Amino acid sequence: MKSELRVFIKINFRATYSTFKYLSSILTNDGRCTCEVKCRIAMAKAAFNKKRALFTSTLDLELRKKLVKCYICSIALYGAETWTLRAVDQKHLESFKMWCWRRMEKISWTDHVRNEDVHVLIRVKEQRNVLHEIRKRKANWIGHILRRDCLLQRVIEGKIKGWIEVTGSRGRRRRKLLDDLKERRGYSYLKEEALDRTMWRACFGRGFGPVVRQTT
Repeated sequence: MKSELRVFIKINFRATYSTFKYLSSILTNDGRCTCEVKCRIAMAKAAFNKKRALFTSTLDLELRKKLVKCYICSIALYGAETWTLRAVDQKHLESFKMWCWRRMEKISWTDHVRNEDVHVLIRVKEQRNVLHEIRKRKANWIGHILRRDCLLQRVIEGKIKGWIEVTGSRGRRRRKLLDDLKERRGYSYLKEEALDRTMWRACFGRGFGPVVRQTT
């Protein structure tokens, strides 16, 4: 039977939900962010369509790109610092960014220009960097937490006592919040780096460059 999210107010049980919206973010009982990513993308696309005439106008390309990043990407990536992205979520975000560039340059599907090709990115002079932007935001946010003695730090470092229910499902373990930052570093080394703000920014500035896919 599928578990559900329970909400308690003043110690009394009030209701049971599978999803719950809090501070404009969608929380689910499985702890994944797929619903939140899809919701954010839908809101950003709706905002883009409202200002389509502006984004597809004859204004300078660099100006229109700044408008898209300021007005549209800020909606799509709201709260991205707390996301734990799976491969399917990353594909949704990259597809959304390509959707914006294609609509901005009026590239129709009948033009037979695939996302795998570099023609779209060359026309808008951009790279596939949406995942890089999310990692940068997450690094900045986590850096502030690791430098302070606060509740969020104790939540990240804490461990839940008890037994893990074995469901019989196979596969790799689920990704955690800090896995994106710990791919080449352990947590203790990560925390030591966070104490030096300058070193922290330098390390993650070099280590998390834009995602560039090679095409043949």
